Amino acid sequence: MKTYEMLYVLDNAISDEEKEAFVKKFEGVVTAANGNVVSTDKWGAKKLAYPINYKNDGYYVLMTFEAEGSVVKELDRQAGLATEVLRIVVTAKD
Repeated sequence: MKTYEMLYVLDNAISDEEKEAFVKKFEGVVTAANGNVVSTDKWGAKKLAYPINYKNDGYYVLMTFEAEGSVVKELDRQAGLATEVLRIVVTAKD
């Protein structure tokens, strides 16, 4: 298994319960595929560098996890289905 970092930006206008639900959802995708969530850092609301879908603020979350490569594709797929997710980037750590 490789170690990955997933940084995603949620719409800051959604409620705190919905934000927490997304965090648990993405952690659940990793654990369901026999992966391991190393850490989840909630950076909180920050101003975006440029507007995304007419939004100026986003809620940033950084999740570090160990999993197979297929998990990255599933996380990308699920994040793409949710309109509340503004941006996502997954990188492999060395």
